[in-house]
Amino acid sequence: MAKKSTGPSFREVMTSIKKGQFAPVYLLMGEEAYYIDELTRALENNVVDEENRDFNSIVYYGADADIGSIIASAQQYPVMSERQLVLLKEAQTMDKAKSQLDKLASYVVRPNATTVLGVVYKGDSLSATSQLMKSLKDSSAVVFRSEKLKDYQLPGPITDYCASKGFGIDDKAVSLLCDYIGNPLSKLFGEIDKLILACGKDVKRITPDLIERNIGISKDFNTFELINALSRKDYHKSIRIVDYFSKNPKQNPGVMIVATLFGFFSKLFIATVTKDKSDASLQAALDLKSSYGLKEYRTALQYYNARMALAAIHSLREYDAQSKGIGSMQNEYELLKELIFKIFTAS
Repeated sequence: MAKKSTGPSFREVMTSIKKGQFAPVYLLMGEEAYYIDELTRALENNVVDEENRDFNSIVYYGADADIGSIIASAQQYPVMSERQLVLLKEAQTMDKAKSQLDKLASYVVRPNATTVLGVVYKGDSLSATSQLMKSLKDSSAVVFRSEKLKDYQLPGPITDYCASKGFGIDDKAVSLLCDYIGNPLSKLFGEIDKLILACGKDVKRITPDLIERNIGISKDFNTFELINALSRKDYHKSIRIVDYFSKNPKQNPGVMIVATLFGFFSKLFIATVTKDKSDASLQAALDLKSSYGLKEYRTALQYYNARMALAAIHSLREYDAQSKGIGSMQNEYELLKELIFKIFTAS
């Protein structure tokens, strides 16, 4: 589910559209294109019956669109249909798009009751101080902001997407997809669709083995397993994983590995200084969405204190500088081995 800010969530907007509860105006905007595309498709499939779309579904594209023509179309009445749909796609490609869209403000105040007007604006959001946004605020329009999800927010959408397809997914499989596919959601969900096709009729669960066979991500040599080895202070396994990374650099760029390790040790430090170490308290302190994520931190707390976690963070920052050529000429995987040595020998 898309991140909820000041407006309705993706699920709320989608549900109302599918129920036929249409707003007179929709503004769909933001950085994450997947949810915008899904809602646009829902409007195209639900506002006007298929047999009436030739006359009552009008689509404009930003680069060639004229706001005056869009307003004129929206003010017309449908042809032998209850309502019509007027869509402005790729609005961000209009010349002086934001000032052009402000010209819709007068229409938004008094929309045609038999028209559903949709404005699709990708890659950014309109300012709350714009004339259009001010008019939308006082109307019955739907304003949906599709914000780009951060890495730690991806597990929920992955699980939800699999569930919507009638599939379960292992926690470790979720971690693999987050670490090695990640954003944008269209790419991430596309890979999940491939996995679902590969499952066959009798399999309804995505596992690490399935991912390894069909996407090429090793279930035994990945960032998830590296964190597992580090949390247990298994030095030899950690080095074996880094050796694997060095032989598969395209799938295992050092910058992504270290970013994940930095996130882990930053949260581990918080865990070390949290007085109440009950599951509920740690889950809240570490901003984890489920208790499953506590497992690695519980293990690591047996081997690391606050000083050691801070030393790891310091070493990770040194790696970042050295990988950019500051104070070192070693390649990123030799630096990664050195980093792991420092983490294991900190006291």
